[in-house]
Amino acid sequence: MGTITPTTPARPRPWRLLAVVVTATALAVSAAAITFSTAYAVTIDPNAWYQVVSRHSGKALSIAQSSTADGAALVQTTRTAATNLQFQFVSSGGGYYRLKARHSGKVLEVFELSTANGANIVQWSDLNGTNQQWSAVDTDSGYVKLVNRNSGKALDVWEWSTADGSRISQYTDTGGTNQQWQLVNVGTGTPTSAPPTSPPGTPPASYPNPGRVTGSTGAHDPAVVKAPNGTYIVVTTGDNLPIKTSTDRTAWQNAGVVWPNGASWTTPYTNGGRSLWAPDISYRNGQYYLYYSASTFGSQRSAIFLATSPSGAAGSWTNQGLIIESSTSVNYNAIDPNLVVDDAGQWWLSFGSFWTGIKMIRLDPGTGRRSTSDTAVRAIAQRTTAGGAIEAPFIYRHGGYYYMFVSFDRCCQGASSTYRIMVGRSTSVTGPYTDRNGVAMTAGGGTQVLAGHGSIHGPGHQAVLGDNGGDVLFYHYYADNGASFLGINLIGWDAANWPYVY
Repeated sequence: MGTITPTTPARPRPWRLLAVVVTATALAVSAAAITFSTAYAVTIDPNAWYQVVSRHSGKALSIAQSSTADGAALVQTTRTAATNLQFQFVSSGGGYYRLKARHSGKVLEVFELSTANGANIVQWSDLNGTNQQWSAVDTDSGYVKLVNRNSGKALDVWEWSTADGSRISQYTDTGGTNQQWQLVNVGTGTPTSAPPTSPPGTPPASYPNPGRVTGSTGAHDPAVVKAPNGTYIVVTTGDNLPIKTSTDRTAWQNAGVVWPNGASWTTPYTNGGRSLWAPDISYRNGQYYLYYSASTFGSQRSAIFLATSPSGAAGSWTNQGLIIESSTSVNYNAIDPNLVVDDAGQWWLSFGSFWTGIKMIRLDPGTGRRSTSDTAVRAIAQRTTAGGAIEAPFIYRHGGYYYMFVSFDRCCQGASSTYRIMVGRSTSVTGPYTDRNGVAMTAGGGTQVLAGHGSIHGPGHQAVLGDNGGDVLFYHYYADNGASFLGINLIGWDAANWPYVY
């Protein structure tokens, strides 16, 4: 099946060779449950959906990027209520089960019937093959091993990783905790949309001040990603795109710039200046993607470029060229990019500032560049008042919706800035987006999430990060002295599944 080649290392790590092989206890199978002759007996409800949680890392099995494609990788990730983290145990008889992903309807398999240590686990259409069949073998304290019928090998967090996005493989049964799994029942039935990631909350009576941050906290237009090793990376507007890092999301330090030697290809749009704007950073396909803007204030002569890096570090970036540009010959402004990947694994770039508002184009997931087969420029939000002051889109998937956060009104005027963060949502990544009252965002709609208060002026140019099972809002704001700073707050979700800041 397919053309993906699993990664199999030449030599196993030494501690794997020292592991003791555990012999599974005998199984007594009924139509509804599997019972073992140990003190603990695992019971599997064939009608239930489960999160499968690693004893070693505390993270859950997940289909990467919510893909619905055959061959999509099985990884581990921080637990949320997303349906690509939920699996149903479908009986194949004889004590074996197929693990069906809730979002795609596909089942987990050892890729290409491999029997090798380190072979990839992927999702595939349900063929009921032996490489798609797993037994749940009890260990202790409510944990099981999942053993593949074709290979006899155990589901394994590769190299004992604790990082989000780490791949899942098969390996000889060692009895290690990276091969032990807790089955967490998350309910039964057919999903219409994923539930909130936390119980519904109540918005505070007033807007909160930014959470505590220390160190290098000056920032404008912050974009954020969490690296596989747990480090937070923020890239901001500024000369050659400044980088900041943190290990705890509180203490930040400067970490150089994206382009230490400058970015000469951008200067036709910046009138020779070094200031680059409004970056968007993400980690996908094993590397970092950075979309960023080149322009001058108030000009429609603008461009969005792409860079990639294996590490995200200063000076490690490769220019991948122009993605889209604007001029007086079009009705939009090509700045403020944001990459979003939809449930089908398709890549989209939203962008825009003033003029006719927020636009969206399709990208090629293989390159990160603009699609050559779908070149449409879609309109997804526009203001018809306030001089058309809308910009800085950021689209974030939560539950059954895509939420588009935007900034209304005026930025970049110090303590006189009137920026405020608004949101609308849609069941489709391309819209239509509407606010809480049902007003279309293409007709000026938007529900306010955060605005200036007290000594916090003009909060905006937001980004949202899913982190440690919750959602976090990053933004900039201005102090009374006009300086801009990094703001970080948590996001809650009310009973109607609308976001609020606390």
